[in-house]
Amino acid sequence: MAEDLKVRYSDKDLGEFKVLIEEKIEKAKNHLELLKSAYMNDGNNGTDDTSPTFKAFEEGSETMSKEANTQLAIRQEKFIRDLKNALLRIENKTYGICRVTGKLINKERLKLVPHATLSIEAKNMQK
Repeated sequence: MAEDLKVRYSDKDLGEFKVLIEEKIEKAKNHLELLKSAYMNDGNNGTDDTSPTFKAFEEGSETMSKEANTQLAIRQEKFIRDLKNALLRIENKTYGICRVTGKLINKERLKLVPHATLSIEAKNMQK
């Protein structure tokens, strides 16, 4: 009969994960804002009066930093989306269940990677 019971984390555990995830979302949003403001302010480094060679070098590195910032911002937006999806799984009480094995994902793993949907076992199967 015990087989019929769905394996899941207790409401208390889910509540703890919810707090952790909400804190991570807040930090991630702040980081995203910093990236966006850095991207917006990149345009004026005050190199107008320096030599043309240096100016060209500056513009090259400026382009690189803009691209890097954009990539970081995209990754950060995906991270926030993944965390929000984790909150939905908490609401549905499916949080922390491996989508491949159906077993509970280790608590320590979830504390480090709160948006994880795979257990280490399932992740290793993918390699």
